Amino acid sequence: MPRDAADLHVERWRDHWVLDEPFDDAVEAAAVRLMRVVRWFDDTTKEAVAQVGLQDFEYATLHALMIRDTPGKASPGDLAEATHTSNAGMTGRLDAMERKGWLKRTPSPGDRRRVDVEATRAGVDIWRRAMHLRGAAENQLADVLSPRELATLNRLLKKLTLHIESATP
Repeated sequence: MPRDAADLHVERWRDHWVLDEPFDDAVEAAAVRLMRVVRWFDDTTKEAVAQVGLQDFEYATLHALMIRDTPGKASPGDLAEATHTSNAGMTGRLDAMERKGWLKRTPSPGDRRRVDVEATRAGVDIWRRAMHLRGAAENQLADVLSPRELATLNRLLKKLTLHIESATP
């Protein structure tokens, strides 16, 4: 199999004099490869988002709105929390996105002091277009693996994520 960037990275840094402790080649290569795959997913998501005419923050807001237990509905505070945005920052986002017709804010039926955010048909449509492009890129990457290899990769990644999730409060 040809060498990749992780192989070159490990070769470059193995036993380098600036390192005060050696590293495990296999662990280092796996970490570099995982980071490269994550970067690829980020890059292809940015390309998909730009291609449909969304900015990153607009996509992040629509995505947070759509993947909820109640798809397409949330409070501004819930969206701010989901996107790691301040409440004031979320208000600005929602203002701009409402002007573009991608969402609407309405008084909450249970408490008229609260506001609910709801995706409009136009918001759902543009989100779906971005998701379609993003999904095509994900499928393109997965297609280099056989079904058995993909199942093995998923099993191993699940083992890693379960470990992370159990160690993270």
